[in-house]
Amino acid sequence: MRALRHQETSVLDATTTLFTGATLRTVDPDTEDAEAFLVHGNRFGAVGTVRECRAAAVRLGRTAEEVDLGGAVVVPGFVDPHAHPLMYGQMMSWVDCGPDKAADIPAIVALLRAAADTLPPGRPVRGYGYEHRNLAERRHPTRAELDQVSTDRDVYLMNASGHGGVVNSTTLARHGVTRDTPDPEGGTFFRDAEGELTGEVSDAACNILTGVGGVKIGRHGPNFHLGDEPAEHLRQLRAAQERFLAGGVTTIGDCQVTRREFDTYLRLADAGELRTRVGMYLLSHLLDQVIEAGMHGAFGNARLSFAGIKFYADGTLGGWTAYFPDGYVGDPCRTGQLYHEPEAYRELIAKAHAVGLQTATHAQSPDAIEMVLDAVEAAQERHPRPDTRHRIEHCGLPTPAQIARMRRLGVHPVNQTQHYYNWGEGVTEAIGTPGERFNPLGEFLEAGVPVTLSSDAPVAEPKPLEAVQAAVTRVTRRGHRLGEASLRIPAADALAAHTLGGARTLGREHEIGSITPGKLADFTVLGADPLTVDPASIAAIDVLQTWVDGALQHSTTATSTEGQS
Repeated sequence: MRALRHQETSVLDATTTLFTGATLRTVDPDTEDAEAFLVHGNRFGAVGTVRECRAAAVRLGRTAEEVDLGGAVVVPGFVDPHAHPLMYGQMMSWVDCGPDKAADIPAIVALLRAAADTLPPGRPVRGYGYEHRNLAERRHPTRAELDQVSTDRDVYLMNASGHGGVVNSTTLARHGVTRDTPDPEGGTFFRDAEGELTGEVSDAACNILTGVGGVKIGRHGPNFHLGDEPAEHLRQLRAAQERFLAGGVTTIGDCQVTRREFDTYLRLADAGELRTRVGMYLLSHLLDQVIEAGMHGAFGNARLSFAGIKFYADGTLGGWTAYFPDGYVGDPCRTGQLYHEPEAYRELIAKAHAVGLQTATHAQSPDAIEMVLDAVEAAQERHPRPDTRHRIEHCGLPTPAQIARMRRLGVHPVNQTQHYYNWGEGVTEAIGTPGERFNPLGEFLEAGVPVTLSSDAPVAEPKPLEAVQAAVTRVTRRGHRLGEASLRIPAADALAAHTLGGARTLGREHEIGSITPGKLADFTVLGADPLTVDPASIAAIDVLQTWVDGALQHSTTATSTEGQS
């Protein structure tokens, strides 16, 4: 993996600050007993005893300002290598219909109707966050139920998985979708036993929501790229960025970048308002254009970089579109789908691999994961390359044999434990007892496969401490403990998975992910120690401050976060 060039703070402009009075969890065995750290400019200048850090400041010819953190706990800035920030920001203006807001379908309808009453005529009503297995009815809403919200404007309710949802009759009619409309490649218009449209749509069928001028992405996963004016997209991304920083996240991997996201990131960076680090994974329909443009590896600067290409092998477990050819236990008529024929997918991975690109493929079912591993192995045989770090996103249900192959091939799974925190019981209802192994982190650890945590925001909130707690306890929102104890991992490993592990998947472990001299000064200040508190209370730990490049970007303990260092 090629290291990225970074923007250095000028020696003349650099400030030097000594931080003391905190418990340090550095995620670096060489500095794990440290009691203080020195930030010089935008880097960690020293990590060790207070005396050692003061001596380092003297060697730099500086008198360090000293900051006593008052008994707080400091960890590296959290790295969230799989999220969708612009989508998240967009949905922050939608109606929250998640389990904390609505326990049944009438409650969802009431929330959406109340929102419709406040919107200008014709403005679409958009909701998000429902998971049908969390509803009292244990099913998806229908278009007839959403027609109770409005019959003269579009209504769209996105499933928590992000891979589909439900629309009202007006939306279907506006786009000419009838009972006779064929399903698009890579998507489904669901029908009832009589062949009538239910209003449920999945993956490429969501293209109808983007309009004629929208992003048509076909076999490339869910289409959540709803268009707004550029200024509105900037507002949405700013709002999302604040939420990531509030969770202690300093680096984000955006795992579905189209021109919409690319343009918005560039605008925000040009305005000097990109306050987190972002690594972009461009969606696979742009692969040929990426190669033609000569983007044959990671590049960029320390704030905004191109990291690789995002693919989809199958759908989602939450929406029952992950590929299980023998059908779902919860609905034998559903099998989910593969987005590509195996041979076609193999050629796409080979094309990306041959020019030096990292790939990140969404795959949940064993069949989909097998397709990814076969393609990576074939690409390596054709063009051997060391340390490619091809990724499998979510990697929900790999077999033990597949985990061993990941180790051998150097494949990095990127998991989201908040998925099973939010709806883990639904996986076992969907596919039976094998679902208890969902995200088998303990098996990864035992096999020597890198463990990496992320949020998949907006599928889950960008709250790394919630993800860490779920990894340690495997207890769901409803109090069910998922799977055997061997699937859990210790708190120290979970912390590393959401810091240094994320940095490794982005190819940036030499720059970020631990509190190590010479690395960029990204760190998060917590109100308690996630390694020593009761594991069931990790998610409740307060994030007090978030620092990026040695500058304070979020704080609940200071009146201003502008320009502090």
